[in-house]
Amino acid sequence: MTRRLFLLPFVLLAACDDQAAPPQQRVPVTVGTAERRDVPFDLAATGTVEPLQTVAVQPQIGGAIVRISFREGQDVDKGRILFQIDPRPFQAALAQAEAFLSRDRAQAANAEQEAKRYAELAEREYVTAQQYDQARTVSAAAAATLAGSEAAVEEARLNLQYATIRAPISGRTGSLRVREGNLVRPADAAPLVTINQIRPILVRFAVPAANLPLIQLHRGEKLAVRAEPVGGGSLSEGQLTFVDNAVDTSTGTILLKGTFANTDGALWPGEFVNVRLQLYIERDVLVVPATAVVTGQQGSFVFVVGADSTAATKPVKLGRTAGDVAIVDGELQPGERVVTDGQLRLQQGSKVQIKSAADTAAGGTT
Repeated sequence: MTRRLFLLPFVLLAACDDQAAPPQQRVPVTVGTAERRDVPFDLAATGTVEPLQTVAVQPQIGGAIVRISFREGQDVDKGRILFQIDPRPFQAALAQAEAFLSRDRAQAANAEQEAKRYAELAEREYVTAQQYDQARTVSAAAAATLAGSEAAVEEARLNLQYATIRAPISGRTGSLRVREGNLVRPADAAPLVTINQIRPILVRFAVPAANLPLIQLHRGEKLAVRAEPVGGGSLSEGQLTFVDNAVDTSTGTILLKGTFANTDGALWPGEFVNVRLQLYIERDVLVVPATAVVTGQQGSFVFVVGADSTAATKPVKLGRTAGDVAIVDGELQPGERVVTDGQLRLQQGSKVQIKSAADTAAGGTT
């Protein structure tokens, strides 16, 4: 009995020591790496796609449409025949004008010869001066009539050409407003069809006027513009081609336009796109994932994970963010691991457990 009581204090002492020093639990975190890279300086905006040219095709003469040689929504080249208005009335008008021209040409030639003969007779005083003046007047009138007939022929020939309506630009046709057999007139308000030039194409967007000095500073360079449909889609690259000559005082923005080759047709007129204008590139700057930077009362800092899986804070000076990275300056060195998620549970000297990408994905789906 005495031996049992002697061992009991040692058992209790060991139990108290175990409760006083529990093992430190590791904090699960995700990490990224500090690195040096080139970072572009971009201006972000929302833009609208607009065609480089838009033409509303209107008839210049009246008549019945006898043929439509394209499908609505089809790409057409400049000069392609789109509509054929019944040419027969204009062919007849041209033939009549040419006949009048032949008559007036003969009469003008005869009147000119008469004037020359009267000039010779007047020199010999076989005719009076009044008769000579009358012959010259008849010749001049015939020449004027001939000029009018020549103009009438040109007008008739032009009207015949207008009977064949061709595409004034290359582009994509819209919906048809007429069908074969419809009678059209030049005074009709609605166009026959509208053609939009979409290769190349423009993107219109506005940025705050405070960025205008930077834009002007780099305007001499070929500034890259990237556009992506708001609903998602392929990224298109173009160049800045227009800076408006005045700031919009109601919004405090400056209007810009970028030109895109759009060979794949990814950009469509009237579409909203996310735009990024690249002004310049900062070379060899230190960056970390943007989520790694923590702002506290003493300024910005990051948690760095050492080789022994211990977290320690390092102050940094935040420059700017560019997408998912932040440009920083301070004691941080390239290659060091920084905590990007789980900082709220960390303090100086905390032990961490780095989660794998698979663990992070699994945690996000639960």
